Amino acid sequence: MVHDLPSFLSYWSNARARTVRVLEALEPGDLDWAPAPGSFTFGDLLRHLAGIERYMWSECVAGRPSRYPGHGRELASDLLSLRAYLDRCHEEAITIFGNLTEADLQASCVTGAGARMAVWKCLRAMVEHEAHHRGQLYLMATLRGRQVAPLFGLTEEELKARASAP
Repeated sequence: MVHDLPSFLSYWSNARARTVRVLEALEPGDLDWAPAPGSFTFGDLLRHLAGIERYMWSECVAGRPSRYPGHGRELASDLLSLRAYLDRCHEEAITIFGNLTEADLQASCVTGAGARMAVWKCLRAMVEHEAHHRGQLYLMATLRGRQVAPLFGLTEEELKARASAP
């Protein structure tokens, strides 16, 4: 449950920053790469995350219908325009989320899929959706040989080295 909106907004901005790390590790030729024919490319996934945060999740929690524009190249076709699109969509969504009241969090909304749920649950679903696609992006970056900063600051090896023996 989202108990404290300012804490959630900070958490959500940090979660998005972890996703943006992948974009920052990419080279121009990576944007249109997909792991298999018919799969989303890096660009597709990042445009999807930008657009769905702003035009589906934020619209839904504000009580409006989804306006999700898809993930086409016309939205942002290079690394610079993609970063600008991600940043703009995120800033606009944060503004919408920041205007929610405690009563709004308890009210219901309708998702882009037509499901009715509490606004706080919709925000939680947004976080889960982002984490799902972030995992894809990190794996894709590994397949391309790109070094992305560890998700929470330590690699598995570093965490193991710091651990106390059982």
